[in-house]
Amino acid sequence: MKYLLFLFLLLPSVYTPAQTQPAGKLAPKPLFRDPVYDGAADPVVIWNKQEQKWWMFYTNRRATDTTARGVTWVHGTRIGIAESGDGGATWRYRDTANIGYRPTPLYTHWAPDVVESKGVYHMFLTYVPGVFTDWNHPRSILHLTSPDLLNWKYESALALATDKVIDASVLQLPDGTWRLWYNNERDGKSIYYADSPDLTHWQDHGKALAERGEGPKVFRWHNQYWMLLDKWQGLAVYRSPDLKTWTAQPERLLEKPGQGPEDQAIGGHCDVVVRGGRAYLFYFTHPGRTQGTPSAASSIAAKRSLIQVVELHYADGKLTCNRDEPTFVDLDAGSKRNRKK
Repeated sequence: MKYLLFLFLLLPSVYTPAQTQPAGKLAPKPLFRDPVYDGAADPVVIWNKQEQKWWMFYTNRRATDTTARGVTWVHGTRIGIAESGDGGATWRYRDTANIGYRPTPLYTHWAPDVVESKGVYHMFLTYVPGVFTDWNHPRSILHLTSPDLLNWKYESALALATDKVIDASVLQLPDGTWRLWYNNERDGKSIYYADSPDLTHWQDHGKALAERGEGPKVFRWHNQYWMLLDKWQGLAVYRSPDLKTWTAQPERLLEKPGQGPEDQAIGGHCDVVVRGGRAYLFYFTHPGRTQGTPSAASSIAAKRSLIQVVELHYADGKLTCNRDEPTFVDLDAGSKRNRKK
């Protein structure tokens, strides 16, 4: 009897009841691979009101193009679309975005951010006017609108600090106005910002963060603003109470390799979706560029990229994530009217 009582007392520490499992469906690893070019990168996730599904937009790099010279394989692409009908846990390829802006025969679409306002979707898209073998060419950020997330109308090219800008991140501020952060490549790849009352008219305000990096992602969680920045050594984390002053977190996210399938390389350019008090980090990685065993730079293995997801955790003023723990995704938590805009 004493032995049975001893085992009973031990049970809470060795047995986890089913009800403690996070809500949602277990996401696979990898989360998504593009079936056309196997080069999915730079994801952004948004709720499609018309289709009642979650959509993911992504840069669709031509990783499997064996004829590409230099960096032409990351040029000449259209934005890919994947969709999820189970709250963001599993995804399937849907299409490419029908973007009606092609002033030159050759063009490149990169790294969109998408928001919804008053029933209209707005995309802020990096546009490169050609297909180039190197990085030494202009790029701009376009404003596009859509009623359905599939067909996009060109509205304008934003007048920002320079003619070489990429990677928009857009957030609505408490007063209803909008702020856009972006990478100014002509200023050491530091982060600049612009403000707008209506998503159409923008005023550039210069430098927001004197840090070198790409793909800024700004979001609000646990009563603070956060910026994640792709440093090519994982994601740097900055927090702010007011979107004016940013404090760096010493530890980066996704810098150490994971152990799951095709997750052994650093994580890059991400999106964050906050739902039901939880935050999900969607990121891309080059699975062939593992530490210690890098693939040849020109190989398909080195170029190939895909999307993964991990849940963020908050404690003691810091963000962390464990890419090796099971990730249960539930983007459908909460009412539909409060879905990510």
